[in-house]
Amino acid sequence: MAYEPTFMADSSRTEASWRQEIITVCHLMHQKGFVVGKDGNVSVRLAEDRYLMTPSGFSKGLLREDDLLIVDGTGRVLAGREGLKPTSEVFLHLEAYRRRPDIRAVVHAHPPLAVALSMAGISLARCVLPEVVMTLGMIPTTEYAMPASMDGPRVLAGLIEKYDALILKRHGSLTVGKSPLDAYLILEKVEHVALVLKTLLEIGREDPLTKEEIARMIAWRMEKGLMRPGQMEDFCRECGVCEEDVRPFLST
Repeated sequence: MAYEPTFMADSSRTEASWRQEIITVCHLMHQKGFVVGKDGNVSVRLAEDRYLMTPSGFSKGLLREDDLLIVDGTGRVLAGREGLKPTSEVFLHLEAYRRRPDIRAVVHAHPPLAVALSMAGISLARCVLPEVVMTLGMIPTTEYAMPASMDGPRVLAGLIEKYDALILKRHGSLTVGKSPLDAYLILEKVEHVALVLKTLLEIGREDPLTKEEIARMIAWRMEKGLMRPGQMEDFCRECGVCEEDVRPFLST
């Protein structure tokens, strides 16, 4: 089955339910230490050219449902309390939606271990944890872009189309999914991978998956329709497992 990104409107979800879920995710991010101060932002695509988004200048641990704003595809506020402005990373979110018509939500956070490893030049795009290879494929790191700048959307190009989790070098993470909770759970996985990798480096021993095992998991991804265009080339470059290595493990 080929991967075909398509935005599917969910008429069963009300705007009120999306607001509740965004606030739940914001509070979880704050409780887990994935954001501090006024950091982080969460959004949902309500419909084409209509997005529900956290405002600028609020602690995510104190945010309420009526604080959220609705913006269009240019970042213009359509609805919300007077005087509030959308997150300073509004264009980061909008670029993710533009490049991924299949996603419903975007979560931007500052997970400390993942950010620290990116500053040390240590990539999370390693074939170490089988559940990451099978579910996310990889967790690549973007080029550096100054936070809240128009360079932020630019560095997503070529990566967000392929992956649901990105590390924004020296800055944070961007995770996407079918709902805010879905994107948040991917964020939890990102920081877990960073912790495991940091622990391996401290021990001084990294034990990558074998080439054969990686090939088997890629074959599984292919048969589940999870491989997006360009991922095979990334596995070949980062993990040394190329298409010819995978063919023997395909059932058809």
